[in-house]
Amino acid sequence: MQSFAEKLESIQDALRKQSLDGWLLYDFRRSNPLACKLLGLDEGILLSRRFFYWIPVQGEPLKLVHRVEAHHLDHLPGKKHAYSSWRELETQLALALQGKGRVAMEYSPRNAIPTVSRVDAGTLEVIRSFGVEVCSSADLLQRESIWTAEQLETHYYAARVLDSAVAGAWEFIGARLAAAEAVSEYEVQQFIISRFQEAGCVWAGDPIVAVNAHAADPHYTPSENRFAQIQKGDWVLIDLWCKRKEPRAVYADITRVGVADSKPTERQQEIFGIVKAARDAGARLVQERFEADEPVMGWEVDQAVRDVIDEAGYGEYFVHRTGHSIDTNDHGDGANIDNLETQDRRCILPGTCFSIEPGIYLPGEFGVRLEYDVFVHPDGRV
Repeated sequence: MQSFAEKLESIQDALRKQSLDGWLLYDFRRSNPLACKLLGLDEGILLSRRFFYWIPVQGEPLKLVHRVEAHHLDHLPGKKHAYSSWRELETQLALALQGKGRVAMEYSPRNAIPTVSRVDAGTLEVIRSFGVEVCSSADLLQRESIWTAEQLETHYYAARVLDSAVAGAWEFIGARLAAAEAVSEYEVQQFIISRFQEAGCVWAGDPIVAVNAHAADPHYTPSENRFAQIQKGDWVLIDLWCKRKEPRAVYADITRVGVADSKPTERQQEIFGIVKAARDAGARLVQERFEADEPVMGWEVDQAVRDVIDEAGYGEYFVHRTGHSIDTNDHGDGANIDNLETQDRRCILPGTCFSIEPGIYLPGEFGVRLEYDVFVHPDGRV
């Protein structure tokens, strides 16, 4: 795993390319998980006081830590200043930022990208009082979502686990129905979880198994006390995600649909076909842009997908963004495929992964979501 000291040179190079004077990372009680992740602060460490870590575009970083927790950033390069009072802290911040112009922080203008907007308004007021312009660190953070070759292998492993688990789930449902035995959404969910456990994987949030009208609720999840039975002829949506239980492993995330019968109805086939065409349109745009060595932003991919569903007359039933970044978290820190909930104007970078998962949700009837993961290789292959 690359140490932060090894990352520092590439971060400072990125600062130069973006005409930034530095990057000011801040946290209070883990209010900024992006900074904690970047700086390698384990979840078990108590962070009860404010800290700042200043990365200048050139030169040595600066650590501003409270004397109660003065050791927390000792694993990072740079000079350390400890403070006790708010006056000491502001004095040290003023000295660090003196003469600086543009400073990156975990801030998003007008909260355009909520996942990046982690620094509170009061702290921004303090930093701006020193005469600097606070800029968004969104493009800097996205670099953290670039996978290594080793991480790509963990993704392939997780994807194989998902494929096996969902195939087993269909067989589990079919066998129960063939034997005239009851089978519920919750039982299928627990079957999938058992496959994850056998494969040495972890997951955040339990898999979605949704039958008929439940499938029209994008994030419906069965539980021990809330579930429906699956019967012959029912429509079933299964959304599942996991990663290998090891440091720096990345997720895989897929959604599949099927019917507990010999064939779907014409209505089900129609909706499935529209969603599949939309999904393929998004992947095609990404592939075409990288083949032409042209940039492509997250919002553009969303719009290409959304146009297909709009033109088919079902736009009002596609109620969420097209996809999300994937890294060590299932919903990662890179560009999202979104021109609905937000307009993500970040470019998709080589070495990153994201989902494409359009859906049409017909209340009271059923829903179709088709999700696969798209990885852009460092050489631009999609």
